[in-house]
Amino acid sequence: MKMIQSMKRRISGSGPTTPAEKPAASAGRGAAPPTKPATVVAPPVVPAKIKGKEGNAWESLPALKDTAPHERQEVFKKKLEMCCIVYDFNNAESHQEEKEFKRLTLLELVDYATSQRNVFPEAVMPDVVNMVSVNIFRALPPSNPPAGPTFDPEEDEPTLEPAWQHLQVVYEFFLRFIVSSEVDAKIAKKQIDSAFILKLLELFHSEDPRERDFLKTVLHRIYGKFMAMRSFIRKSIQNVFFKFIYEHENHSGVAELLEILGSIINGFALPLKDEHRSFLERALVPLHKAKLFSNFHQQLSYCMTQYVEKDPRLAESVILGLLKYWPVTNSPKEVLFLHEIEELLELTQLAEFQRIQVPLFKQVARCINSPHFQVAERALFLWNNDYIVNLIAQHKQALFPVVIGALYKNSKHHWNSTVHGLTYNVLKLMMEMDSQLFDQCSAMHRAEEEKQKQMAEERTKKWCALETAAAH
Repeated sequence: MKMIQSMKRRISGSGPTTPAEKPAASAGRGAAPPTKPATVVAPPVVPAKIKGKEGNAWESLPALKDTAPHERQEVFKKKLEMCCIVYDFNNAESHQEEKEFKRLTLLELVDYATSQRNVFPEAVMPDVVNMVSVNIFRALPPSNPPAGPTFDPEEDEPTLEPAWQHLQVVYEFFLRFIVSSEVDAKIAKKQIDSAFILKLLELFHSEDPRERDFLKTVLHRIYGKFMAMRSFIRKSIQNVFFKFIYEHENHSGVAELLEILGSIINGFALPLKDEHRSFLERALVPLHKAKLFSNFHQQLSYCMTQYVEKDPRLAESVILGLLKYWPVTNSPKEVLFLHEIEELLELTQLAEFQRIQVPLFKQVARCINSPHFQVAERALFLWNNDYIVNLIAQHKQALFPVVIGALYKNSKHHWNSTVHGLTYNVLKLMMEMDSQLFDQCSAMHRAEEEKQKQMAEERTKKWCALETAAAH
């Protein structure tokens, strides 16, 4: 009779339950969850209600170092599953204890991956990639466009990720997974596929420089290990650049992507494939027209020089590309262009230089006459480079007439004393290079100046005549 009554109580739900059974029983009957529960992304994990340390679901699992070897893999998978719980860090007061337990668990996973062997068998790989995906793939907070009038990249602080104390450890754990010799790329590519790569590239939009730095390392390691994915990664990066160039210049991770490309280009085999040349001409060279060019100039310049160093014949297309996108009203950008031109000329061979010398030095002459003293200085500094001076000396018949006029104009009209001094030094250098040719070009310049003066006087007389006729 007692047994029948007990069964009735259980069926009706009025019987007592043990503390361990309470969460499961209440969840099964659709009872209201605890206030502000942890956000469960995937797979769904329902943490136990915390009533002190005794009921903490994070503490219910034993430490991996204290677990018997034959049980470690199962405990490892359970800890990975628990780490799929994502907490809201925008509310600093919620789930403080659980956040700390998750951080400690993630640190334990990193230590386990570093110190133990056979950590990443094939059966565990889906759990590892799933845990990483759940934590890092998320909607990034909206940000003001960097090109906006109120944004100053040198003064304004970037938006930092509030959940970085968890994300940092997740990235460290994933990096150990990628570089582990136990992880076979042929098996892991089932999890780290093209969709995963595209989501990873989306994270480069993050304004947090710490996250972009980790992403740079992770993507570079994936590129090195997953050889079958290399072409896809390059094309995906190219698409990111296309969006940046032709759709909107609102991307925080261009510098990091270019840094990865610098290492990739360094490993290209010769002769270069048409795909690699196309990448240079269609994606990298047009990046020079970006308004925020200064944010990634160093990395882009390195990529340019890597290409020319690999194949000096590319110097012509690269330098002509720079002349095409040469800034007109942005003096700091002109200084950066001149710096890049000098680096490229140091790698340019005579055959390529002959084809670009006249248009290039016409632009240099315009920079010499720039009213902005830093632009004029940087252009005149080209004559401090022995290799460039040697190139000019070998092509002096074509180049002296182009630059001597600009030098004379500077010596008479430029307002800056430093530019005056540099101009006289360059004039002296060119005079010593070939005094006879220098005198001929000087005479041509004086004759041209006289002709321009006469034309100006005639134009003035015609306007005066027109004004007089109009008055009557």
